[in-house]
Amino acid sequence: MPKTDFSQPNQRDVELDRDVLRSLRRIIQAVDLYSRRLASQHGLTGPQIVCLREVQRNGPMNPGYLARRVSLSPPTVSGILDRLEARGLLTRERRSQDKRQVLVKLTRQGRALLSHTPPSLQELFTRRFNELPEKRRSAIAKVLQQVVELMEAEDIDAAPLLARGAANPALLEMPYKRRKRGGQREAS
Repeated sequence: MPKTDFSQPNQRDVELDRDVLRSLRRIIQAVDLYSRRLASQHGLTGPQIVCLREVQRNGPMNPGYLARRVSLSPPTVSGILDRLEARGLLTRERRSQDKRQVLVKLTRQGRALLSHTPPSLQELFTRRFNELPEKRRSAIAKVLQQVVELMEAEDIDAAPLLARGAANPALLEMPYKRRKRGGQREAS
């Protein structure tokens, strides 16, 4: 039985490694570039656009319901709403029947901005992704889950948003956990 020298990968392995790493880097750069373009041209982040569009599509709603609709935590959505309200793009109004209840509503300025703002990156992606046959979509999802596992990122809670940085800036403060032998994670 021939011995395998793991210190010297063959040329094909090296090429595959580079192809995969380039593809991952392109994805990261595409998200970053799209996010920067949105910020520079429209002054909005991806998560802000997602929240504004959700209110535009479904009308006034309470912040908790909005958080569930966009798959973000209520504290994250609260921070997003603070910034959008400060810019005059939406309002939070107390309901007349029950002052404890708050409704998020778009302002005229918010509607005007959305009328010339491009779709979020995840809207573009999901539109194109859903045009693929179901079998192909399932295969892509499975491969991406394997990539997540290879990168030891299974424990990272991620909203279904394609945006630069964390939707919740508090996540940046969390310690990175590295995998110990045997699959357990340890704080670094």
